[in-house]
Amino acid sequence: MTIFTFHLAELRPATTARALWKAPTAPGLRYAECLALMRLGAPTVSPDRMQLRRMAMFARWEDEAAVVTFLADHPLGRELAAGWHVRMQFLRRWSRLAALPDLPARAGEWDPAEPVVAVTLARMRLLEVPRFLKWGKPVERLVRDHPGTTLALAAMRPPRTISTFSVWRSVQQMEEMVHGHSSGPEPDRHAAAMAERRRRDFHHEFATLRFRPLSEHGSWQGRSGIVPVVRHLGGQE
Repeated sequence: MTIFTFHLAELRPATTARALWKAPTAPGLRYAECLALMRLGAPTVSPDRMQLRRMAMFARWEDEAAVVTFLADHPLGRELAAGWHVRMQFLRRWSRLAALPDLPARAGEWDPAEPVVAVTLARMRLLEVPRFLKWGKPVERLVRDHPGTTLALAAMRPPRTISTFSVWRSVQQMEEMVHGHSSGPEPDRHAAAMAERRRRDFHHEFATLRFRPLSEHGSWQGRSGIVPVVRHLGGQE
């Protein structure tokens, strides 16, 4: 079964910079996107907007055995193994990425009460960045502060790739946020930003991807148990 992973690790800045410049290759690794973390809601001009000491990697694998081998044998994989990652099953996409051309719009069913992982990836139109920040930063704060998320962050790879990653207690809570039905102040921030994107796109390409978390491994900044429900595939840690 094709497996997706999302990794977080604290690395030397030089290691992150090399990975941003050239993503790793390895047997069974079909796609990898390496990014430097950003703190959701941080000021636009701030060290928190690009943290070279904290790296994320989003990846697609032929199977779980390829993940295990990469983490044990690849130089970058061994460093990522000291951090945290979640292994995931693809469920849903909106829009499309050239790097993942074969993903169907929908791949299976889900329970509204089950936990879910959301990943967005976008290639920015650089002249649209000021507009994107105006509409996007309120959404960052909405997701960051939402009681339905157990982890929410953003990441980037200069000059134009941005990503968000969030773990939700339930599909229902995530969908309520997307459609502006959450409790709390200004619940329509996400819906308003999506309407503005449809009016004039911020991106060359953009996709939102939904995943079922299968297992989580390691810890992130002293935290483990980030995924509300963990279901192991039967593979190794």
